[in-house]
Amino acid sequence: MISSSPIPAGITVTTRYLDLAGVFSCALLGGAMARTAGLDLFGFLAVGVISGLGGGMIRDVLLQHGTPVALTDYAYLPTALAGAAVVFVIKFSESAWTRIFTALDAAVIGCWAVAGVNKTLAVGLGWLPAVLLGTVTVVGGGALRDIVLGRRPAVLGGNGLYATVAIAVAGTTVICVYRGAPALGTALGIVLALVFRLAAVRWGWNLPGGLEWRSGSATAARLRRGIGIAKTDDEERPHPPEEKP
Repeated sequence: MISSSPIPAGITVTTRYLDLAGVFSCALLGGAMARTAGLDLFGFLAVGVISGLGGGMIRDVLLQHGTPVALTDYAYLPTALAGAAVVFVIKFSESAWTRIFTALDAAVIGCWAVAGVNKTLAVGLGWLPAVLLGTVTVVGGGALRDIVLGRRPAVLGGNGLYATVAIAVAGTTVICVYRGAPALGTALGIVLALVFRLAAVRWGWNLPGGLEWRSGSATAARLRRGIGIAKTDDEERPHPPEEKP
């Protein structure tokens, strides 16, 4: 833990605007998903608010540093409502929305990861909570939105390294802050989010899924013998010889 905040007042003000930019962008994304789901006006606004404010509110509750800023700063809720309303009024073509969605997604990661890190460090916590809460700020609202819409949260897989990019941005911002260059951390974090996220989407980068390693395999048996673990029931049973092609 650090004894005093390494975040200058100017960066704190910038953090607020980055947070609001993330709220508006993620509310736009929430509104787009509400349109896809065929929801009415209230559904648009509700999903937009959940998407735009959810991650920040989870972060602020975990910080336990007063009431969540979305409930004390009157700019937050109107910003989220405005984002959802824009998508309710304007219908984009599928190709145009795909390009907009990808760019907004990358911008949200940069703005919110940086904002989450700066807010965490500003209350006196250390680098690990800063990386964690920077990531939570990014993924929290989208996960809540997907759950409300009955979808598997995109952060859990097949999403172009969404959380991975958030962790990388948060880590980069923390390093810059600890090196005494918080302004550089803010700029570099946003640029990294745009480049890393857009590249991941462009070339289809994803983390690997579950490995195909069976508990009864020969490798597993050798590993167990090496560390003194008893054989499994599957290993005790005789196996038929493998047929050669």
